[in-house]
Amino acid sequence: MGERRIAGQAVGYRSLSTSLWVAHSMNPAIVIPSYWAQDPSQPGVYDHATAIDEPLPELARCLDSLDDVRGVIRVIVLLVAPPEAEASARARVRAIVRDHPDLNPLVIGSREARLIAGRIETVCPSFSGEVVSLRGYGAIRNMGLAACAMLGHDVAVYMDDDEVALSPDFLVDAVYGLGRLTRQDLKILAKTGHFVDANDSHLADVSKPRFWERWWSKRREFNEWMAGALEGPRIKRSNYACGGCMAVHAAAFSRVPFDPWITRGEDLDYLLNLRMSGLEMWFDRQWYVRHLPPATPDAPNRFLQDVYRWIYERAKLAFCARRPSLRRVTAESLLPYPGKWLTSELDARISRTAFARAIAGPNRGAYLRVWRKGRADAYAYAQANDENYARLLSFWPSVMDEIWDDEALAAAVLEMSGKGTVPSPHEPAVKGVDA
Repeated sequence: MGERRIAGQAVGYRSLSTSLWVAHSMNPAIVIPSYWAQDPSQPGVYDHATAIDEPLPELARCLDSLDDVRGVIRVIVLLVAPPEAEASARARVRAIVRDHPDLNPLVIGSREARLIAGRIETVCPSFSGEVVSLRGYGAIRNMGLAACAMLGHDVAVYMDDDEVALSPDFLVDAVYGLGRLTRQDLKILAKTGHFVDANDSHLADVSKPRFWERWWSKRREFNEWMAGALEGPRIKRSNYACGGCMAVHAAAFSRVPFDPWITRGEDLDYLLNLRMSGLEMWFDRQWYVRHLPPATPDAPNRFLQDVYRWIYERAKLAFCARRPSLRRVTAESLLPYPGKWLTSELDARISRTAFARAIAGPNRGAYLRVWRKGRADAYAYAQANDENYARLLSFWPSVMDEIWDDEALAAAVLEMSGKGTVPSPHEPAVKGVDA
């Protein structure tokens, strides 16, 4: 396609709400949530947390790969750690980022996060929980969006610290097509890549499923969707989102936040939030990273989080479907994945999985508690919170407007983080190409 522009619309922030968005002039920041803990095997620790004393931290490997990427303007590291471990984690992270000065790294820990959240609280009413913070997967992602807005970055490019970039053109691929119109005149304002594993496979391993996993595994459904997505046009509408390889334009993130009330799967949930808001997540089959995750502990806790996640997701979509300002998102439109997880089939999957693991799997007592009580608690949580996100949607544009390119806030955060300078405006460093 030839070069096309998106006509200016009110997108909720001061400097750019009346501008024309041009895909070939962008100012992206790479945002990396980095989770740390004294003992990652303890219950309640975030997935893929790094031990404080890890001799070869995943974050160092990730930043090493970004040193070879062209056009990096800034890397924002979101430092997530429990209070008792944050000082030690900050010392490790600061030592790591000092080895990568060309990435212009900014570390946002709890102190910096409080500054940003405090500014946001002046324009956003109180909610049951933190909407922008370093606690909870969705709120952490929102902290990345807030940091990008504060610094005037018009694209947030998310990576996870247990990934590596595979090409010097990682950022070029990240912004490919952003800001353009498809041949159907649909705006591309958010896109996802995907990942390969250590064996260069784009698909999930479906070999040797265990008995107690048969109702809870989504791997075959995922592979069915991914196999089709890897064929045909480079960019297509997506039913999948990879939070570790995702690029979101300010024209989208100024309107649509991540959901702080989702317990897991905030990346796929963001796709649904975009769709409810009249936007789409697009899949770029040529943009991907290598995912090298550590062993993940605490399977019962992850299962319980997933139970909460899917029950809440279904309830939220049902509530939002009754809002005339939002587009209805159906399970049928999301087949083969994740549609089945948003139907009445979910209830049977939860019961069968919890019961099977309670009688035949490891950690039987924990799964028995999920079966006896966890399910009921998850339904209660969904009922109590299903309307929260729709309310947040109505306030979010004002939040982004208030902090967009906020030099005073940026200076305070940079000084606290040890940078000590006010960011000067950057010339666009990444060139987009036709979609």
